[in-house]
Amino acid sequence: MKISIFGLGYVGAVSLACLARDGHEVIGVDVDQTKLDLISSGKTPVVEEGMVDLVQRVAASGLVKVTQNSAYAIANTDISLVCVGTPSANNGSQDQSAMLRLAQQAGEAMRQKSSPHIFVFRSTLVPGTVEDVIRPIIEDVSGKKEGVDFHCCFQPEFLREGSSIRDYDKPPFTVVGCNHEYPAERLRALFGHLPCEFYQTSVRSAEMVKYCCNNFHALKITFANETARLCEALGVNPFEVMDLVCRDKQLNISPVYLKPGYAFGGSCLPKDLRATVYLAKQGDIELPMHAGILASNKIHVEHAIQKVLNTGSRKVGFVGLSFKTGTDDLRESPLVTLAEQLIGKGVQLRVYDPEVHLSRLLGANRRFIEQHVPHIGELMRPDLAEVAAECDVLVVGLATKKIFAALEQHVTDKHYVLDLVGLPNKDALKGRVEGLCW
Repeated sequence: MKISIFGLGYVGAVSLACLARDGHEVIGVDVDQTKLDLISSGKTPVVEEGMVDLVQRVAASGLVKVTQNSAYAIANTDISLVCVGTPSANNGSQDQSAMLRLAQQAGEAMRQKSSPHIFVFRSTLVPGTVEDVIRPIIEDVSGKKEGVDFHCCFQPEFLREGSSIRDYDKPPFTVVGCNHEYPAERLRALFGHLPCEFYQTSVRSAEMVKYCCNNFHALKITFANETARLCEALGVNPFEVMDLVCRDKQLNISPVYLKPGYAFGGSCLPKDLRATVYLAKQGDIELPMHAGILASNKIHVEHAIQKVLNTGSRKVGFVGLSFKTGTDDLRESPLVTLAEQLIGKGVQLRVYDPEVHLSRLLGANRRFIEQHVPHIGELMRPDLAEVAAECDVLVVGLATKKIFAALEQHVTDKHYVLDLVGLPNKDALKGRVEGLCW
């Protein structure tokens, strides 16, 4: 293929070298003439393992050209990979000045081009930037239409400095956000040979995936380092601890707990977080990430409270009350917290949970109910039909096939359903169904 690459920093330079190595004709574009001169002479513009030999080889192959002329690069290629910098501004926002200049240049170039062109943005961009900012600029300047004369896609890169070539050749996955099949097919042809899954998604989701991955990486590093600080104070070997944590591929290093939903609760997580933060205070150790988890969890509950109150209805039914599906444990259940808050605001509450039988509750579980919601028995109903008949709002916090089927039967046009579990059959329900954050 004929490919142009805008921005020859780590991502752009490595991409240029690897694409040329794989037999593609590549035009590198950068405003820095020094970088262009280095590549032309077979030298790498970035310090990166393997780049010295690779750039020397591809420069000698005749497959690589470099220029400062954006119009020339777009006119003589079919696909442009955009890797220009998007650094932080002083206030923390993203500085998109280079990207906006390039969008203007791309529009001017497309005004003169008759064949379709694919723009693949690989720089980290705030979700919505490609569709709401860049695309309109190119359309306005070129007088042409995205999806017809050109295509705008977003493909996040996952190259780490120091191992960029290895990461290019063996990425965790390939994610392409685009609105049409043609650019997806071309990018699958370009990157589909890599030993990983190829995922096509929306442009906005692809933009957000990059932020989410980077933030998750930062979160993991911070978690390990905060754990190490606490271990030091307690005389524990942090390497042994984290090595054992990582041995658990069933819960710890897995997709478990990484699906959006309602707040966490139960008899373990809240109390152990509080104990961890207290231990740190005793040792005069600051663990801001750990300390912020419960605060964030509380905000998630408040988000649900506000969504219920925003309906304006005072007849609210709960489908589920325990802290998670498959248990009758009500201790520190975020649904119980939600119920307490709504009752305190004058809501008429009804509850159906087939797994909670108050007469069977024992020990700490029973004491928790007697202390926090002693009147819960008056609110319980034996079936979902009765709750649905008495209420205008249904809060679904229980995820079972039986519940899903019952909702299809009893939800009517009058109901507003707040989904806390990710209902798989929401389209089959009458009434208005809204997720907590989706």
